[in-house]
Amino acid sequence: MIMSEKKNIIIINGPNLNLLGLRETSIYGNTFFEDYLEKLRNHFPQVTIEYFQSNVEGELINKLHEKGFSFDGIVLNAGGYTHTSVALGDAVLAINAPVVEVHISNIFSREGFRQSSLIAASCAGSLSGFGLEGYRLAIESLLNSII
Repeated sequence: MIMSEKKNIIIINGPNLNLLGLRETSIYGNTFFEDYLEKLRNHFPQVTIEYFQSNVEGELINKLHEKGFSFDGIVLNAGGYTHTSVALGDAVLAINAPVVEVHISNIFSREGFRQSSLIAASCAGSLSGFGLEGYRLAIESLLNSII
């Protein structure tokens, strides 16, 4: 893959994802996100990967607005807001950067309320059930669409 300039991608994680590696390890694994982020940065040296996490819906929306007009792509794991936030879906629609929605677990094999996303229709694509590797797949898909 040849790119003429470094691309800027941000990963935005929503509520409770700050506890990756500690919470419900049978579902989310025992790897801390910061450790996985280092692997991602090493895997994609041609990409500047920023990271933001918040448990607050409005902060997620503000970050989408802040980066959505200047970054080449966004990877969004909205956590539980996936199933409840019309506002996050609207924020994705309002920005220019392509957004790929990621879920660590397979939301379609979980409780009924988790099987719908109010964000997916606003995104370029969705990945669910690939564990942390979903983030790598999301970045690869963004790179393939912005080269």
